[in-house]
Amino acid sequence: MIFSKSTLIAAASALLIVFGAAAPSRATPSIVVDVASGAVLSHEQATASWYPASVTKLMTAYVALDAVRQGRISLETPVMMSPRACSMAPSKMGFRPGSEVTLQNALVMLMVKSANDIAVAIAEGVSGSVEAFADEMNRDSAALGMTQSIWVNPNGLPDSRQVTSARDLAILGRALYLQFPEHANLFNIGAMQLGKQIIPTHNHLLGRYAGADGMKTGFTCSAGFNLVASATRGGRRLIAVVLGAPNPILRTAKTAALLDRGFQSGAAVASLASLPSSGPTAAPDLRESVCHHRGPAAAEFMAEIEDASVPVGSGVPLLDTLGGAPQQQMNAKEIAHLPRPRFEPVSVYVGRAPGYAGPVARARAPGAPVGEQPDLAAYAAQPDAGDASASPISKPAPDAVSLRRAKHAKAVKAARAAKAAKADAAKVDDIVADEPAAKPKAARSATKPKAAAPHAAAQKPAASKAHSAAEPGKS
Repeated sequence: MIFSKSTLIAAASALLIVFGAAAPSRATPSIVVDVASGAVLSHEQATASWYPASVTKLMTAYVALDAVRQGRISLETPVMMSPRACSMAPSKMGFRPGSEVTLQNALVMLMVKSANDIAVAIAEGVSGSVEAFADEMNRDSAALGMTQSIWVNPNGLPDSRQVTSARDLAILGRALYLQFPEHANLFNIGAMQLGKQIIPTHNHLLGRYAGADGMKTGFTCSAGFNLVASATRGGRRLIAVVLGAPNPILRTAKTAALLDRGFQSGAAVASLASLPSSGPTAAPDLRESVCHHRGPAAAEFMAEIEDASVPVGSGVPLLDTLGGAPQQQMNAKEIAHLPRPRFEPVSVYVGRAPGYAGPVARARAPGAPVGEQPDLAAYAAQPDAGDASASPISKPAPDAVSLRRAKHAKAVKAARAAKAAKADAAKVDDIVADEPAAKPKAARSATKPKAAAPHAAAQKPAASKAHSAAEPGKS
């Protein structure tokens, strides 16, 4: 019996309904697009407003690369760390004010480490100030057709005004590849090395998913775990955007499932321009479901993954042979659990390139060319605490909520009960540290309380509190 391709696809869809999980009650935003054609292969709430978190840094990279293309700055130009840049909340490189980093090295640190201080240094180096750079971000994104995006800072630290959408992020990712193909490897760096320290990427698709070759992750409690990812197979590159995942493992799994479906079907369901857009609106705040009560959100998101997954070796001949030969790729849900791959790190350094004798890009009057003496007011241009509309970019992020709270809740409760039972036990503040980005083993072991000396911990509360530094930009 001979079946037409359309008949096979219809039958396969019916079987997916039978064997697949029930559809989720509230899908989070996602989209898959073909980079070459711009065709939309799948989408779900792709035009819903969302907090971008650190995927903002893709827009920062676009504006910086566009400035290089215009000849306003070069990749060898050093950008200087200002006090404002150094005041950013983690994740950060932690360089001192006055330090210099070439724009090339700064962009690598931006993509791999997701460094919030480096993002501000790039903004000031390119445009003179964060505010002037945000204006450029908005002009460039509007020119690209990103009608649902508003930018107020270059790093994605929490600000209720800064919103985007899955569709807009797909437009941005596609523009980066099409307009700056010579810089495509910037989004495909598995690890970087600064001195003896090796810092791996947060994009867990790299080295795990066949063909994965970019781009950027992001996380805050309000946004959830976001990802703009690209993969290439058979000369065809797709971009998938997933927003609002409750944890990085589910973020990776859903992105892999959507890419699998995109590579297998290849059928366009819409164009980026045809997706309905109502303009930017207030974004939902996922703080409670992501950083406090993750269980229901994780279960719901898993239903989304089941719904998006393409069966691999399912035992259903029609599904297994739909794409020709039996599927060989790993199931999407297993990819995030693979061991961390080893990458050859890209070396970065602090300071000027050997032999460089040109100008230094630093905070200055907006519009002034690179190399002019800095306008000291630009260094001190911190938002007024009394101004309700001011951006909190220079303040500790209010999004600093522990992701380990649920995991250690029982242990904390038991420890409190034990201490209360002892009449001579010292009163020790209950400190729950934020999820660390990368800490030396000595630092990690220092945070564990020693039962033999309960009073010692009480004598050093400052050290314990310092250990709980906020890390809202961690991706």
